[in-house]
Amino acid sequence: MSGLPSVRASVLLPLVQQIDTTWGKGDILLALHGILRSQLEDPYARVSMSRYVALFEDAATLIKEPHLGAMLGLATKPGDLGPAGLLFSMSSTIRRAFERVTSNVQSLQGATSSGLIEDSDELIWSYRITDESIWPRRQDSEFTISTTLQMVRSFFDPNWSPLEIHFEHGEPSGVKELEKLFQAPLIFGQSSNRIIFDREGADKRYRVEDPALTTIIERHLSDIIGEVDGNLSFTSKVSSYIEIHLTHKRITLPEIARELKISPRTLQRRLAEEGTSLRVLIESHRNSVTTNLLQAKIRKNRIAETLGYADSTTFWRARRNWSSDT
Repeated sequence: MSGLPSVRASVLLPLVQQIDTTWGKGDILLALHGILRSQLEDPYARVSMSRYVALFEDAATLIKEPHLGAMLGLATKPGDLGPAGLLFSMSSTIRRAFERVTSNVQSLQGATSSGLIEDSDELIWSYRITDESIWPRRQDSEFTISTTLQMVRSFFDPNWSPLEIHFEHGEPSGVKELEKLFQAPLIFGQSSNRIIFDREGADKRYRVEDPALTTIIERHLSDIIGEVDGNLSFTSKVSSYIEIHLTHKRITLPEIARELKISPRTLQRRLAEEGTSLRVLIESHRNSVTTNLLQAKIRKNRIAETLGYADSTTFWRARRNWSSDT
């Protein structure tokens, strides 16, 4: 899978089991997307991200269950997520669990942006597939959010509910049913998928960690991620930072350089060597988000609001400048 965005094959197990139960022909669906059942049984096997997302969308249509991703997430176990899931379940606080899933997301799948930021009394965890060619991807988004909620409720608080949940896709039918599954208000047509929750509750200590064991698992995950991250360009790293922070803070070259532990001048030079700049990457991200939201039939004034513009007129004037500059 070298060079292609991929995902841990084992996350498909609950989906294929559901297909087997409902339709009885899971192997046929796997074959149509070039995936072998034996791959799902290997905890380190990976499959193409685009095939995984397409299979998920097809499965929801096939068994006529539009909320398939959200429902399957509620049945996910730590083992389905490999070492990253185990580390999540061992964390002392909910905040620490989210910090770890953020830093280890590349061990589960590539072409993915994830971040945890603090905003006043709230914490915001975001998740987004960065490959814009992979669309639609509603089932993956709802499955990921649902899985994360299930992990928190299983290992911290069975009654835990976030303040809000955001999705990048448009509002589907049956929203009331979805809200019951997620146990939180849902907002659609956003620039990323997010879980917004209370900071105070996230810092409550639930258990004492085993430092020796967590260190071993973190080292193992670091080795897995290093194989992926070592091949990432500076363009990819900066793009990921932009996707996480753009709607919540002002993006500057010194701030990103500090995050990457290099000087601003070095970062600027590396981006130039790759044929781009911070301004171009910010505009490219805004453009891709706009394209996806338009495809999802989100209203223009909502898109402007999502990207931080005062009104739709200002937004569309800015968008014309992106097109002329690129």
